[in-house]
Amino acid sequence: MTFHSLSFLLFFPVVLFLYYLLPYKFRWVLLLAASYFFYAMWNATLIFLILGVTLVSYLTALAIERSKKKGVKRLFLIVDLVVCLGSLFLFKYLNFVLDTAFSLLGKAHEGDFINLILPVGISFYTFQTLSYGIDVFKGDIAAEKHFGYYALYVSFFPQLVAGPIERPKNLLPQLRQPHPFLKENLSEGFFFLVSGFFKKVVVADTVAQYVNVVYASPELSNGCSALIATLLFAVQIYCDFSGYSEIALGTARMMGIRLMKNFDRPYLSPDIRTFWRKWHISLTSWFTDYLYKPLGGNRKGLPRQLLNIFLVFLVSGLWHGANWTFVIWGGLHGMYLIGYQLLQKPLSAFQKKTKLYSALIGTVTFALVCFAWIFFRSESVSDACLMISRLFSGWQEGCVEQAFRFMELDLRSILTVSLCILSLFPLDRLTKKKSFADDNHTIGVAYSTCLLLFAIAFAWLIALQSGAENTFIY
Repeated sequence: MTFHSLSFLLFFPVVLFLYYLLPYKFRWVLLLAASYFFYAMWNATLIFLILGVTLVSYLTALAIERSKKKGVKRLFLIVDLVVCLGSLFLFKYLNFVLDTAFSLLGKAHEGDFINLILPVGISFYTFQTLSYGIDVFKGDIAAEKHFGYYALYVSFFPQLVAGPIERPKNLLPQLRQPHPFLKENLSEGFFFLVSGFFKKVVVADTVAQYVNVVYASPELSNGCSALIATLLFAVQIYCDFSGYSEIALGTARMMGIRLMKNFDRPYLSPDIRTFWRKWHISLTSWFTDYLYKPLGGNRKGLPRQLLNIFLVFLVSGLWHGANWTFVIWGGLHGMYLIGYQLLQKPLSAFQKKTKLYSALIGTVTFALVCFAWIFFRSESVSDACLMISRLFSGWQEGCVEQAFRFMELDLRSILTVSLCILSLFPLDRLTKKKSFADDNHTIGVAYSTCLLLFAIAFAWLIALQSGAENTFIY
C-alpha cells in the first residue's frame, strides 16, 4: 500500500473514524493492527521480520535496564545491535558486499548471490530500534514495559516506510496519550496531507517523466539535457521525499500525534552545513547523535573531526542504497562539509559584509548539491561519469533545441513544469507555519486546500488515463 494509492484513501478514513470512536486505552490495538496491515500489503511474509526485530529489541532493552553490571548491559546492547544491524546487512548489503569482493578478485558473477526481497522501510525501522536500545543503555529513557506500545512505536504506519526517523522519547509518550478530537488537529493534519499529495503527485511525478528520459539513456544526452534533467531531479527528489514526510506528518497530526519536521526549505540554505540541517532532518540528527558524537565529534582536534565528518557521510551514502553511486554521493557531501569547515571563518566574514556574497555562496551550495545528485540518480558509476562528461562538454550549436526534442519538452510541458516549481514557494511558506489557529490563516489554508485538491484530482485523472503510477523514490 502506498500513500498515493486508492487503497490508502479507503484505509485511512476508516482507521481515523475508529480511532476517535474507541476509548483511548484501546487505540493502540487499532493502530498496531492497522500498521501491520499497512505493512502486510507490501509483503505479508515480511511481517515476521519486523516482528522478530521488534521482539529482540524489546527484550534486550528490558534486560539492559534490569542488569546491574555495566558489562552485562553492554552484552545485551551488542545482541540488540547484532540482530538489528545484521538483519539490515543480510537483506540490503550482503549481495553488494559479495559482488564487490568478487569484482576485486577479478571473478565475474551475474545476478544476486542470495535472492532476498528487500523489506520496505527496513532502514528506517532498524534505526528506530537502534536509537531505542542505545537510549535505554545510556539511561536517557526507561525501557517500555508494554510490548504493544513498543511494537506500535516501531511499526507506526504513517512513518514506517520512509520516516521521519522518530526518537522514542518523542513518539512513545504520545502513543499513550488520550488525544481528544480537536478540529485544529484535523485541519492542520489535512493541510499537510494535501500538501504532501500535491508535491508527490503533481510536482514530483510531472518532472519525473523528463528526468527519466535523460537518465535512462545518458549516452544520447547533451550538455543542455543533462543540466535540465539534473536540475529537475533536484526538484523531483525534494518533492517526492518531503511530500512523503508531509503526508506522514499530516496523517499522524489528524490523530493528535506530532511527528518531527523532516524538511525546512533546504535549497534556500546559505551554505552546505545549513543544507544538512534542513534536509532529512531526522536522519542528520540521528547520525549526529549516534555516530558522529560517539566517534569523537569535534572533541579530539580538527583532523579527527574532519575524518569523523567524512566517515559519517560515507555511511550515510551507504544507508541510502547498496550501490557505489550512493557511496560516492555520500563521500562528495563529506568533502563538501570538510571544505566548508576549513573555509568557515573567511566565508562567514564575507557573508556578514555583503548580501550579494551570501547569495553567491548559496548558489554555489545549490550547484554542489545538484552535482552530487547525478550520482544519486544514476544507475551506475559509469552512467554518472557519462552524464558529467556530457554536462561539461556537450554544448555544441543547436544543443538546446536538440535537448527539448530529446526530452519531449514542448511549450505546454515547459509551462506546466514552471508552474509546478513556482507553486512550491507559497506552499512551503504555508507549511512552515507552526499553527493554523487564527481565522485569517484558516481562510488562506482553506483556499489553498481547494486549489490543491483540484490539482490532485486533475493529476490523478491524467495518471489513470496513462495507467502510470510512480512510487516514492527515496
